[in-house]
Amino acid sequence: MTRTRATPARSAPALPDDLDRLLRRMRLPYLRAAAPDVIATAKAQRWDPAEVLRVLIQEEVIGRDAATRRMRRKTANFPTGKTLATWRPDESSIPAATQQGLSTLEWIGQAENLAVSGPSGTGKSHFVEALAQKAIEADLRVAWFTLETLTATIVRAKADGSTARTITRICRSDLIVVDDIGMLPAGQDAAEAFYRIVDAAYERRSIAVTSNIHPSGFDTIMPKNVGHRHRRPATTPRPPDHHPRRLPPPATSPRRQGGENLDLTQPGDHLTTSMEFCCPPTRKIKSHRTGLRPDP
Repeated sequence: MTRTRATPARSAPALPDDLDRLLRRMRLPYLRAAAPDVIATAKAQRWDPAEVLRVLIQEEVIGRDAATRRMRRKTANFPTGKTLATWRPDESSIPAATQQGLSTLEWIGQAENLAVSGPSGTGKSHFVEALAQKAIEADLRVAWFTLETLTATIVRAKADGSTARTITRICRSDLIVVDDIGMLPAGQDAAEAFYRIVDAAYERRSIAVTSNIHPSGFDTIMPKNVGHRHRRPATTPRPPDHHPRRLPPPATSPRRQGGENLDLTQPGDHLTTSMEFCCPPTRKIKSHRTGLRPDP
């Protein structure tokens, strides 16, 4: 039977010096911090010794897991810290089943890719960052870049001859996010950086991108000579295999110039989620187009 840990009314006595030194030497900081209260409670409630040991080890495991998540969140370099707790799914016209399916993170486990595209202010980065934050909570590794920071990282690596090592390090992440593709024209260095990551992560890691351009239009911002050894550049996704359906237009986006309504009947005013956007010529794309209400 599991006992509920209780804190004694009076301050728990400190650990003996020799025990404290042993715990420090064993590098068990969370067990050491919890031990005085646990031991005092165990004496008062006459816990079984095995229960005391279980509670102390559990405190260390919980503490280490939390520290690992904090470190991974810091390493991921998220832009804002938005999570699904601040996401309002009922105000989004993305189908609830689609949101729930992406939130399961099964696509990350299957090394599938995700592209979210739409105009500025429609919540692309918010939604992807929320999914990435949930991936951290699921003990997965995440690397977050904009196309500019990814380019700078690869350019620095090329300068000191560590390109392969840098790409290997990035691809240790279970999810690699490249945010805001298409906001600025992509030069040769940006196209090469994106190509290298896509090529290295293919069928091994998941890549999620956000863009104001539908994935089928990525070739309009990427130089055409990247990936020329292939029949189709890896930075150029295959077009969707079917015409995606349209949904009702979202509410007005305050970030759109002039505050005009987003009209999903006009090209370019869609928020699209596409799976498997980066692929060789033989890989198919699963795509569906949805509308999303803008950020508040």
